[in-house]
Amino acid sequence: MKMLKLPKSAEAYIQAQRVIPGGVNSPVRAFQGVGGDPVYFASGSGARVTDIDGQDYIDYVGSWGCMIHGHSAPAISQAVKTQAERALGFGAPTLQETALATRLAGHLPGVDAVRLVNSGTEATMSALRLARGFTGRDLIVKFKGCYHGHVDALLLGAGSGVLTLGIPGSPGVPEGVVRDTLNLAYNQLDEVDATFDAHGPRIAAVILEPIAGNMGCIPAQAEFLKRLRERTKDSGSLLIFDEVMSGFRVGIGGAAAHFGITPDLVTLGKIIGGGLPIGAFGGRRDIMQHLAPEGPVYQAGTLSGNPIAVAAGLASLDLLDTPKFYEQLAAHTETLATGIKDAAASACLPLQTNQVCGMIGLFLTRKSAVQNFADATTSDTEAYAKLFHAMLRRGVYLAPSAFETMFVSAAHDQDTLDTTLEAFNAAFKEIR
Repeated sequence: MKMLKLPKSAEAYIQAQRVIPGGVNSPVRAFQGVGGDPVYFASGSGARVTDIDGQDYIDYVGSWGCMIHGHSAPAISQAVKTQAERALGFGAPTLQETALATRLAGHLPGVDAVRLVNSGTEATMSALRLARGFTGRDLIVKFKGCYHGHVDALLLGAGSGVLTLGIPGSPGVPEGVVRDTLNLAYNQLDEVDATFDAHGPRIAAVILEPIAGNMGCIPAQAEFLKRLRERTKDSGSLLIFDEVMSGFRVGIGGAAAHFGITPDLVTLGKIIGGGLPIGAFGGRRDIMQHLAPEGPVYQAGTLSGNPIAVAAGLASLDLLDTPKFYEQLAAHTETLATGIKDAAASACLPLQTNQVCGMIGLFLTRKSAVQNFADATTSDTEAYAKLFHAMLRRGVYLAPSAFETMFVSAAHDQDTLDTTLEAFNAAFKEIR
């Protein structure tokens, strides 16, 4: 009997599982949230990616938000090539590091100084250590559904792959590590007030995604952020905005400028590397001066400020800092979100969406609004899995999890949006 030949992606996944735990290097890539085998990609250009079987897709993952200019943006690719011909790295200072730090500080409210690292996880981990070192306190407040990387103390009630896989925390994280983490409901003022009334003098910092992107896209309410700013200031605690995802995606000043709320520290990643691995954290000068070698709080990294990642980041910021970039991105995001809602309504499917410039959250729920973790978990994950595969068959690649965000790039032009909406119309009718 002749055996049917597997798609190349399926064969690749079998091979990968022999040498990589679960076959993937980040859990959400394994498609456990939607079923089936992960797609292996070979190339990308603009708004489209091509898998190893030669199938093209319109991409709304964009390396989880990194590719705000689309794949293989010429200016970024050229910056990487130019730097690679000079050197791959030094482990020593370069002028480009100072240039990138200067650009970040110049755009982000409340940021006087910046330390470059290698990932968003490193950025949040380091910001927490700095906050504790600066305040001399131990307690950290976070919010259910916000994901701050795989930092031990912050995996409690996290979003992203932790939520997708239904993992409440993680084995290997000692109870003592999370004992000083207080996990509150997002967008709930009463829990904030009660926590500060009870623990205010012991709280080192509050950390949150001001626009959550790892339980779907859920922006913080203005009054919620205002209250956090007031309570942290009154208690001598620090307010940390995790803008690894929202930084430079929702505006040149990030969520801080979008909401008009200035945090004490901010963490960054994704877009500031133009698609290459990088992260950063920054804030008020008096806080940042506590970092070694200027102060006693130790943080280090051999590859921090890698010149290739920095070159890509500078090129990305050059493209962002242009007239009407975010105006056009916001308009395309609104067009897409509205079209998706109309398509779902036409198919008589319950759907709620949240969107902020370049980010869209899809929630297959009958709730009238999705404002926190509890609301997000009412989304029909089985229906989303069907939608994911229906869209994949039509050449549109969505996040392989109901609890992630759609990312729109500058390369998603009107023709691309029209093609996407045609696919949504057909897919919603198929799964209803």
